[in-house]
Amino acid sequence: MFCCLRAVRRLCLEKILLQCILQSRTLSGADAINALRPFYFAVHPDFFGQHPKEREVNENSLKRLNGYLENLQKPGFRSFKPTQLTFYVREREPNSSNVQESFSASGFRAVSFTLHTRDLLSTVLDILNSCSLSTEHIQSLNVNSQTHKEAKSAVNRPIKWDKTYYSFTGFKDPEEELEQAQRVETTLISWLDDNEASAVKKLKKSLPLRKELERLKFELSHQLELSDIRWQRSWGIAHRCSQLHSLGRLVQQRPEVLKNVKGRTVVFTDRSGMSAAGHIMLGTMDVHHHWTKIFERLPNYYKLQKRLLFLEDRISQLLGGIQVIYIEELQPLLTLEEYYETLDSFYNKLSDSRLPFHPRSLRGLQMILESDRYAPSLHEFGHFTIPTVCDPATLQWFIFAKAQEARENLKRKEEMMITEKELIDTSTEKFSLDRLYKEPSVSSAQMIDCCKRLLEESLPYLQGMHLCISHFYSVLQDGDLCIPWNWKN
Repeated sequence: MFCCLRAVRRLCLEKILLQCILQSRTLSGADAINALRPFYFAVHPDFFGQHPKEREVNENSLKRLNGYLENLQKPGFRSFKPTQLTFYVREREPNSSNVQESFSASGFRAVSFTLHTRDLLSTVLDILNSCSLSTEHIQSLNVNSQTHKEAKSAVNRPIKWDKTYYSFTGFKDPEEELEQAQRVETTLISWLDDNEASAVKKLKKSLPLRKELERLKFELSHQLELSDIRWQRSWGIAHRCSQLHSLGRLVQQRPEVLKNVKGRTVVFTDRSGMSAAGHIMLGTMDVHHHWTKIFERLPNYYKLQKRLLFLEDRISQLLGGIQVIYIEELQPLLTLEEYYETLDSFYNKLSDSRLPFHPRSLRGLQMILESDRYAPSLHEFGHFTIPTVCDPATLQWFIFAKAQEARENLKRKEEMMITEKELIDTSTEKFSLDRLYKEPSVSSAQMIDCCKRLLEESLPYLQGMHLCISHFYSVLQDGDLCIPWNWKN
C-alpha cells in the first residue's frame, strides 16, 4: 500500500515538474516584458503628466505589479495571495462605442483587477485581457508555438486528484488553497502583522538619509529665502537628497542667478519652467545649464504672472465676480505659459458672448478652468469646473442653477478641512506616529472616515512609523506604510 502511495506521489511530482518546465520555457521574464509593452504604453505614468492623481495611482500600481512579476520568477514561489491593482488606461479611440462606463472625457478609464496566477504566461494574459488589450502579439514572441500550446494546455488543465488523496496523504489541495486565498480579504491587522518587520527595517535604514534631507532642505530654504521646497512625484529619500545636492552645487557655482528666488517655492518635477501656481519648476532630468536658464528668466516669468492675474480679474468681472483659481492637487500640471493661453482663449470667448451677469452677484464663488472636459460640473468642495470649450449659454445656466449649492459646499469644505486636521493630529498622537499623511488622490471625506475608524482600534504596530493613507496596501522603499482609506477590519 505504501509502495503504491510512493508511486502515486512520484507521478504527481513528475507531472507538476513537467508543467513547471513547460511554463518556464513558454515565457521568460524578458518575454513577459515584451508581451506587456501595449499595457505599459497604455498606463505608463509619463503619459499622465497633466493628470497627477491618475499618474500617482498608476505609478504605485506598477511598483506592486513589478514586485508580483519578480516573485513569480523566483524558484519555489508558492504565494497565492491575491493582489488587487487599479490602473488608469489611456484610450486610443475615445469615440469607440465599446468604451466602458468608467471612460472619462480626459481620454482614460479606470480598470481594477485581481492577480492570483502562478505563472508568467497566465499573469500576462490576465493583465492584457483585464485592460481589453490584444493578446495576439504573444504568439509572435520568440517562443516555440507547440511549446506554447502544450503549456497553455497544462495551465488550463491541471491535475485534479480526488479529494480523498489529499485527506489520506496530508498534502494540501492547491485548488482549495487558491479558493481560500481568493475568499479571504486582506484586513488591516493581518497586513500589519505580515509587513511590520519589513517596514521597520526599511525605516531604520532610511533614518540617516531622512535627517540629511531635512538638513539640506532647511539650509537651502534659509540660504535662498525660499517659501518651500517640494516634489511633484513620490521619489525616494535618496533621490530627493541627490536633487538637493545638485541644487546646492548650482548655488555655489552660480549664486548670482538665484537672486530672484526670494519668497518662491521650488518644485522638483519632470520639466523646468514656472508652474501655473507660480512655483519654480526644476526638471530632475535637466542639467545645471537648463536650471540656470530658468533662474535667469525669472523676471520675465514674473511679468507674465502679473498679466495672468490681470486676465483672471477680467474673467471674474465678466462672470459676476466669481473667483478664477488654480488648484494644484486637482488640476493638471501646467506651465505659466500654457495656463495663460488657456485663460486668454476663454476670456476672448466670454468677451464675444457678452453674458448678462449682474456685477458681484457671484462673489464668494470659485471656478477652475480645464481644457480636457466638455461639460461643466460642481465639485464637492464647492468650486465650479468649467471647460474652456463650454458654450457660454450653457455656462450661464449651469452657474445660476448651482450657485446656492456651491455656497453650501464651500462652507462644508471649510468645516471638513478643520475636522480632517483635528483627526490627523489626534491619530498621530494616539498611535505615536512620526508622520501621518495622505496621497493627493484621497479626498478629505475619505481621510476623515479612515481616521475615525483608526481611532477605534488599538494598533501598537504604528508607533514611530510613517503612515500614508492611500488606495492600497504597500510598504514603500523608505519604510512608509501605505494602507487603503477604506481598510477592512
